[in-house]
Amino acid sequence: MDKYTGKRLDGRYEIHELVGVGGMAYVYRARDTIDDRIVAIKILKDEFLGNEEFIRRFKNESKAIAVLSHPNIVKVYDVSFGDRIQYIVEEYIDGITLKDYLSQQHEVKWKEAIHFTVQILRALQHAHEKGIVHRDVKPQNIMLLQDGTIKVTDFGIARFSRSETRTMTGKTIGSVHYIAPEQARGDLTDEKADIYSVGVMLYEMITGRLPFEADNAVSVAIMQLQADPKPPREINPSIPEGLEEITMRAMQKDPAHRYQSASEMLRDVEEFRRNPSVSFQYKYFVDEKPTKYIDAINNVKGSEIPAYNDNYEYEEVVEKDQKKKSVAPLIITGIVAAFLIVAIALGISTVLRGCESEEVTEFYLENLVGQMYNDVVNDEKYSGMIVFEKQEIQSSGDEPIGQILDQNPAGNIKVRVGTTVTLYVNAGGEMAEVPDVTNYSRADAESTLMSYGFAPSFTEIADDEVEEGKVIRTDPAAKSSIAKGATVTVFISSGPADTTVTIPTNIIGLDIDTARQILVDAGLTVGETTPRDDTGKEKGVVVDCSPLPGNKVEKGSAVDLTYSSGETTEKELSVSIEMPAGISYDLTLKAYIDGTLVQEDVVNPTYGSGSYVLTFSGKGQQELTVELNGVKYRVVTLDFDAGEYHIKESYFYEEPSGPVSSSPASSQDPFESEPDPLFPITPSDE
Repeated sequence: MDKYTGKRLDGRYEIHELVGVGGMAYVYRARDTIDDRIVAIKILKDEFLGNEEFIRRFKNESKAIAVLSHPNIVKVYDVSFGDRIQYIVEEYIDGITLKDYLSQQHEVKWKEAIHFTVQILRALQHAHEKGIVHRDVKPQNIMLLQDGTIKVTDFGIARFSRSETRTMTGKTIGSVHYIAPEQARGDLTDEKADIYSVGVMLYEMITGRLPFEADNAVSVAIMQLQADPKPPREINPSIPEGLEEITMRAMQKDPAHRYQSASEMLRDVEEFRRNPSVSFQYKYFVDEKPTKYIDAINNVKGSEIPAYNDNYEYEEVVEKDQKKKSVAPLIITGIVAAFLIVAIALGISTVLRGCESEEVTEFYLENLVGQMYNDVVNDEKYSGMIVFEKQEIQSSGDEPIGQILDQNPAGNIKVRVGTTVTLYVNAGGEMAEVPDVTNYSRADAESTLMSYGFAPSFTEIADDEVEEGKVIRTDPAAKSSIAKGATVTVFISSGPADTTVTIPTNIIGLDIDTARQILVDAGLTVGETTPRDDTGKEKGVVVDCSPLPGNKVEKGSAVDLTYSSGETTEKELSVSIEMPAGISYDLTLKAYIDGTLVQEDVVNPTYGSGSYVLTFSGKGQQELTVELNGVKYRVVTLDFDAGEYHIKESYFYEEPSGPVSSSPASSQDPFESEPDPLFPITPSDE
């Protein structure tokens, strides 16, 4: 057992068990005895207590999450930064990491990948709007709950984008398989670095593999800088084209070519989710030539190459002999060094080519007629300059299949960079007209198209007018003339689009502003908002809604929210005070609440049942002090909200035959020991 399990921190947190070990902290499951809830506690490892950099990162995590409030981001409840121990108390997530889930599944269905990605993007959108860049987005930092909810964690190397956006001098931080190229180079990092990491995760989910893998972290980082990933559809042909386009755009090496924000990527993802057949026309060149590597890193004299830890995070190499430093050296990351070495050895820099291409606004378009289509589209000189669109036609001559027969616009002219050029390619064989199969069943459409010599491919989309299971349209459209053997995409109606919305189940317990945003994002509106007293919750926390969560309602329906006012109403509480035995004369009883006299009575212990009942009204916790003939007799804690009281202190009352004493009871008295405040003492316990 480690030294923390079974202990209580600051008299509040009972540590139950160790549930994880990170790079700089231990993570425990614990119980908050005050708020009566299970929490996760991150405790900084002892070896880092004297390391200013790790302490800074540890504190940075708490500061980053403290300004965030989103259902897809882990919550922080408490922090403590003492000299002997530093810890963060967070929301306890009963789930597994997305990395563990991917390891179990190997590959997830694209619809499930989209479900996860939407939640991750919403979390990052919220963080970016607050000025926070995560900088270490990876499946290991994504928690997956049993109901499919995503929680983004570990903001330990996050940055406030408005204050510091450059990766730390001399160090590149982040997991090498998921970091953006500019992060690996040590350049400025902003929200688009997180977008790149989301793209890598999406790629991994839909293909079952990482885009770049090698024997060591240096090689992976070089691939991040130079190599293009294999298109996902080449690995998994069942991936829709639109999803591939979204993934590849998010992973563009030039930040200017990526999605510029999480909300922009989210819009495309949502559009794709509504219509999986959508095409965004994002066309990017992919270098199919094998990436070349030169093992030059170990041959550079005098170079200090950063070491790599087990988490593939870059660590700064410290100069062993500080006295040898006659001139302050230029600190550079190992990845920059490796990149420059490879670039020099090859005699070409991919990054420099990218920078030059950004300055070019016009491009000389050659006459491509007579060339083979595959040779043209794979020619590197057209990369990022021209977008090619293919149209297959039948040739009346002896031209080979795949040869370009015509182009639009014509060749030998200057065009703007990014111009779409249509290439008319010899399809070979006999041409035929696509039959009109609108309103056909799937089986009938398939047999009809096959009888015409075409290869049908089916995609289901929602349609309010066409009956479920019937054909809406085809692509190419009916009556188009194409080569036999070509693929015809057939769009089948899945029925009317579902206009109902399920009221989110996670809005109870959130602050009202967050709950309102979740309802709006779900296509609902917020109706009446009503405060409620005596909820036991903080002010502004949603405690109820109507209709209840989980119910289905029409889009645009209003949901009424009830939230905590943070106030409690006064409640009545009766306290029974047992009178001292053997006293037969009148006593003056005075009752003080928090030091203020609230009641004065004359009592006689020989009358009644031997006890005297006092009744008060109030709220919260207050302290009652009872005196008999000016002598302190009982001290009682009143908990009006809970409707109970606890005797805190008991004193003997003696007849005034000698000096009046208010000392606590002797060792034989049952009230000598302070009662356990968790268990109220009733008169029968005295």
